[in-house]
Amino acid sequence: MDSLSVSANGSHLGSDDDHELAEPNVPPFEPLTAPVDLPRIERAVRELLSALGEDPDREGLLETPARVSRMYAEVFSGLRIDPRVYLRKTFTQKHDEMVLQKDIEFTSFCEHHLLPFTGKAHIAYLPNGKIVGLSKMARVLEAVARRPQVQERMTEEIADLLMAELEPRGVAVVVEASHSCMTIRGVRKSGTSCVTSAMRGSFLTNPATRNELMMLISNKLS
Repeated sequence: MDSLSVSANGSHLGSDDDHELAEPNVPPFEPLTAPVDLPRIERAVRELLSALGEDPDREGLLETPARVSRMYAEVFSGLRIDPRVYLRKTFTQKHDEMVLQKDIEFTSFCEHHLLPFTGKAHIAYLPNGKIVGLSKMARVLEAVARRPQVQERMTEEIADLLMAELEPRGVAVVVEASHSCMTIRGVRKSGTSCVTSAMRGSFLTNPATRNELMMLISNKLS
């Protein structure tokens, strides 16, 4: 699939040269039906604390396994949600121009270290006779983000999902986030951000449309 990644200073990290339109490669998004196994998580957290050399039975840690299990159930709730359901209700509307929802805040968890990354997403589409409620795009983002993720895949999944369900003339998703797996461990570089984008349809093939999108995102309206 075609996508673009840039560093915080705007330099290109990599892109595909093939600009041919393709059918959206939508992941299955089949939600899990079994409930989260909270007791199993609690046992695992107790073992982790013991492996670190801590005493899981001391006062400050006694209820930590239960708290952590509930936290994981919450932050990974997207595993039990099908984000496609939020796009099933549409409205017939002749609107030929771009629809852009900016600065949608989100929190997700990096699947490599299970540490959070937080940021904002900008989601745009070019309607093809039907529109969707604005809150639905935010709900799709939440459902896709609240699961073990990598930012690059999350960006692609949202774009492909909107293309498949809304059948618009184009979709663009731009995500910017700070990753705690880079800021609190390892290289420990605070203040850095990662920007990813996924362009589909006219946003990919028409430079003027893509430039208009980037101007709107950056508030350069003149």
